[in-house]
Amino acid sequence: MKPVEEAHRVDGAQPVEEAHRVDGAQPVDGAQPVEEAQRVSPPPPAAPHAARTPPARGVRTALWAVALGALLAASVIAAVTIGPAGLAPTDVVASVLAHLGLGEPTLTPLRDGIVWELRMPRALTAAAVGAGLAICGAVMQALTRNPLADPYLLGLSSGASVGAVVVIVLGVGLLLPVAAFAGALAALVATLALAGAAGRTSGGGLAGNPLSPTRTVLAGLAVSSMFGAITSLVIFWSATGDSYREILNWLLGSLAGTDWVSVAIAGGALVAIGIPLIASARTLDAFAFGDAAASALGVHVGRSRVLLLGGTALLTGALVAVSGSIGFVGLILPHGVRLLVGSRHRALLPLSALAGALFLVWADTAARTLFDPRELPVGIITALVGGPVFALLLMRRRVS
Repeated sequence: MKPVEEAHRVDGAQPVEEAHRVDGAQPVDGAQPVEEAQRVSPPPPAAPHAARTPPARGVRTALWAVALGALLAASVIAAVTIGPAGLAPTDVVASVLAHLGLGEPTLTPLRDGIVWELRMPRALTAAAVGAGLAICGAVMQALTRNPLADPYLLGLSSGASVGAVVVIVLGVGLLLPVAAFAGALAALVATLALAGAAGRTSGGGLAGNPLSPTRTVLAGLAVSSMFGAITSLVIFWSATGDSYREILNWLLGSLAGTDWVSVAIAGGALVAIGIPLIASARTLDAFAFGDAAASALGVHVGRSRVLLLGGTALLTGALVAVSGSIGFVGLILPHGVRLLVGSRHRALLPLSALAGALFLVWADTAARTLFDPRELPVGIITALVGGPVFALLLMRRRVS
């Protein structure tokens, strides 16, 4: 009887150990040699269109930023030239360079005053206000996970209106920016206090956090209604003649009468608060997935929401103090930018700022020139443009 190894051997075939042996290598029990283990079939050839990869997101964002920034600079210069004075872009550049100490004055004092004292501060204020409102709108939409959120969601506009109306009725219009800012802060404190009290009463929500998006929005609506009633009462009881027209102009939003102090207020608030808000892009991305997901990603939900809401309110209050209540900028611009670069806040926030600045510069230019010599409040123009544009965005999203 043959041994087992002999019984399983096929004529002309090598033993199993011999079959797996590589020249110069010792067999290993139960394992293939290294060369055999690493031998794989070659990858399939790449498709002809695989080499044409789309540009990286960062490159696309940078291109949009450069394009919008250049368009904004050109728009500011063009807006200053538009009007009955008939200025040229070279006049604007010459006046700016002369005031910066980089050239000799070439314009008459009257034309130089029109550029430097009237139109340039107004155009720069419009750019700063538009940029800040767009940033605040994008932040509010992320924090509340509400696509209809805007900078005035927490009652800030109504609170600022109370402060502005009171000082106008009292005849101390010089204090209007201070009073409007104080009213916005009062509305913020009332909203957060009401939302916090409601959250503690109902058990605090996620991880003891009383400032849930729903409670915050509802508290803002309640505070907005209350301050709106106070504003209406003051107007009905005390406003007459010129004060009534001034109040109406402010409530509808207007950049008439802005000066370099207005530029300093709006621009300073944009730099001091807007840049930190843009830097919070990762936190806002985490909030987009909900409070539970944000907490799992390491975000301190309660503290972050309070800080971001507070920063948004401070920036909105400073902007409203110099421009009045200008609607639709913080609502439609973030949605429009999302169609271009998506929902990542690292790209959304800075591009929304540029788009908001560009939009409000031209809206204000239209407000002061379309019905010359009469001037419309810029809030009317933003509403006339913003309403149809927002409807188109909704229809496009529905189709897509």
